[in-house]
Amino acid sequence: MSVANPLRGEAELVIGGRRHVLRPTFEALVRAEEELGSLFALAERAGAGDLRLAEIAALFAHCLTGTPEPDRQSVGEAVLRMGVAQAVKPLRILLSQIFAGDG
Repeated sequence: MSVANPLRGEAELVIGGRRHVLRPTFEALVRAEEELGSLFALAERAGAGDLRLAEIAALFAHCLTGTPEPDRQSVGEAVLRMGVAQAVKPLRILLSQIFAGDG
């Protein structure tokens, strides 16, 4: 089991009682953009409070690392169980890394 490194823009998400690392790699973010559209627009919607639960789950699903990767339904259920207010914490870490980079 890997541990998330927030200095690298990683976050953790508990799915089915197991910790998973969310890592915003280039490949993961390209896949997320293909599905969700511009990451800039995604961040703007998040800042305005207009981000949808499905968008949060989709970004998280694309950024999951390790095997086996949980399916999208499990990711969505984990986000729902933790509540949107708690889901903002890993979302903020991912979005910060996306826009700030490694410095």
